[in-house]
Amino acid sequence: MGANSRSTLLTLVLLAVSLCMAFDLSSASRDNFQYYSSIKKPAEGDDQVVASTTFNYAEALEKSILFYEAQRSGKLPSNQRLTYRGDSALSDGSSDNVDLVGGYYDAGDNIKFGFPMAFTTTMLSWSVIEFGSLMPKEIHNARAAVRWGADYLLKAATAKADTLYVQVGEPNADHRCWERPEDMDTPRPVYKVTKQNPGSDVAAETAAALAAASIVFRVSDPSYSAKLLQVATQVFEFADTYRGAYSDSLNSVVCPFYCSYSGYKDELLWGASWLHLATHNASYLSYIISNGHSMEPGVGDGVLSWDDKAIGTKILLAQGFLHGKINELQPFKEYSDNYICYLIPGTPNFQAQYTPGGLLFKRGWSNLQYVSTTSFLLLTYAKYINANGGKISCGTKTVTSADLVSMAKKQVDYILGENPGNMSYMVGFGSKYPQHVHHRGSSVPSVRSHPDPISCNSGFQYLYTSSPNPNILEGALVGGPDSNDNYADERNRYEQSEPATYINAPFVGALAFFAAGH
Repeated sequence: MGANSRSTLLTLVLLAVSLCMAFDLSSASRDNFQYYSSIKKPAEGDDQVVASTTFNYAEALEKSILFYEAQRSGKLPSNQRLTYRGDSALSDGSSDNVDLVGGYYDAGDNIKFGFPMAFTTTMLSWSVIEFGSLMPKEIHNARAAVRWGADYLLKAATAKADTLYVQVGEPNADHRCWERPEDMDTPRPVYKVTKQNPGSDVAAETAAALAAASIVFRVSDPSYSAKLLQVATQVFEFADTYRGAYSDSLNSVVCPFYCSYSGYKDELLWGASWLHLATHNASYLSYIISNGHSMEPGVGDGVLSWDDKAIGTKILLAQGFLHGKINELQPFKEYSDNYICYLIPGTPNFQAQYTPGGLLFKRGWSNLQYVSTTSFLLLTYAKYINANGGKISCGTKTVTSADLVSMAKKQVDYILGENPGNMSYMVGFGSKYPQHVHHRGSSVPSVRSHPDPISCNSGFQYLYTSSPNPNILEGALVGGPDSNDNYADERNRYEQSEPATYINAPFVGALAFFAAGH
């Protein structure tokens, strides 16, 4: 990003981080032990009773991380486990004389959208930060998934001064083709935000992702962690100094796919919150306190998503009050309590909608993204409030950390198969799962089985065939059922059958919790 006014401060920050190992994952493990050992199951007759079904959560966890190997762009490593995928998009960035090879395809297409990719990296990192100690067999793969995204975001943020590359590929051309990533012959232009054409939303989310990833690697790779944090501070300053929504200047290529509907203020507060957590620097706390009320501190839309970070920020900042005893952050604990009450039937603030089968329902398009983030937030906030008595008040109703765990388990179990359709919405998990997933790499024969190129138009035969996908997209969460628990296993019903990286990311943390037997 070039020089900035915090260069001297950055040196002090990095020094402070090196001395601040009290917040590394080993101390998080100690906190986790105290938290997990203190949770009690609700008594029989309580409103929130832990669901009876027990799935193989360890298997689901492994598959949920494996999914990210299917989404990889670039040169694949020698230890690639999903072998139906091959190298792809090896010239990305060349049109602007930069290296943008790598990163993730966001969903079932072949575009690299920076906004959801950064959010995915943030949420994968948060999953590891909170629950990494509970996934000893998968922590290496989880870190690898974080790193694949973080490596790309580093490239996007440092390729040129005062520039952040935010997308590779022309989405309208891409969506007129149905071809596997290895055969792509659609245009691969690059898109960026600059001082003149700002993108505070995507830049601040990128800063959040890099800051969160820096915590993940603080112990296992300190030099990489320091690099991530250094770039995160620079990208955040860029986002804050040159304000504007990226979809204002890039509307034709990011809308309606990943338009910044909620604006950019939520990302600025989210980015500052992650930088505060990563650095413990007072300047970010001052920023949060000064700007928190002007950056939509209410419940907002009631969900955490790639576009709306409001409730995620509140939960994250509530930790600063509950664990860090930072009194100035107490209002965010109150906002977080209100959010929990918003979710729970029978409370004065209850507003959430559930399907007849009990699934949280927000929207008909890719609804499981909201279920996975909500499940993660419930478990994370249960962990946080345990340091403050383990309960909150929703009017006259008392809600405990165990209640939140029970609510999260019901959502997780619904996704894994305890639902009216007895359908697992994780591909490759259980005996009944989606067979016709809206995903090019999964639905088109692999380069291993069909070495000859399959052209743009020829590929549509695989979109419209009634045959199951030839390549199982292990671990992918699809968009999910409708408001009446109905699911159409049809490739062209992309609202229900398309997976996405940001659906899985928070689910990794939730599965780690239950895989550990809690």
